Amino acid sequence: MNLVFIPVAEASVKTLMNSISTVIIDPLIGLLFSLAVVYFIYGLAQYLLNPESEEVRKSSKTHMLWGIIGIFIMVSVYGIIDIIINTLSK
Repeated sequence: MNLVFIPVAEASVKTLMNSISTVIIDPLIGLLFSLAVVYFIYGLAQYLLNPESEEVRKSSKTHMLWGIIGIFIMVSVYGIIDIIINTLSK
């Protein structure tokens, strides 16, 4: 009687987390970071191009604030993911 075993690939949690981070999370964080920077620059351009309109300046300040908040969140998420991967790799 000849039993044929199905080969099974074994991977550690570290390898799995590194793969998920490299393939999915890092590009997503990069995309969202880029969008936050573009949103900030859009607000800055509105602010500089419309010095006479107080309503436009107020909305552009809001755009710049949310752009900075988005940048901060993306940097924080990247740091948290890095901490999680380093913690699981030990």
